Amino acid sequence: MRTCSLLGHRYRFETEGPVLIWRCARGCGAGGSKRYPSAADASRYAAAFDREDSDDLGRRAPLIGLLPLRLWRALRRRG
Repeated sequence: MRTCSLLGHRYRFETEGPVLIWRCARGCGAGGSKRYPSAADASRYAAAFDREDSDDLGRRAPLIGLLPLRLWRALRRRG
């Protein structure tokens, strides 16, 4: 898919028992799987990997580009 070649894959993670499965959400067919010792381990990794960067916007913002957002968040935390 052309979007994946330009922007990279957008992997979504899920589990089936002790198996972690990832697939590209854009439908290009990229993906894979990995078996973990337990279903709890697989679920923990799936939850950690299946996060969007936009969820943390302002906390993990680039230093220069989103400096106003960083400053606003810092001032909001103080007061």
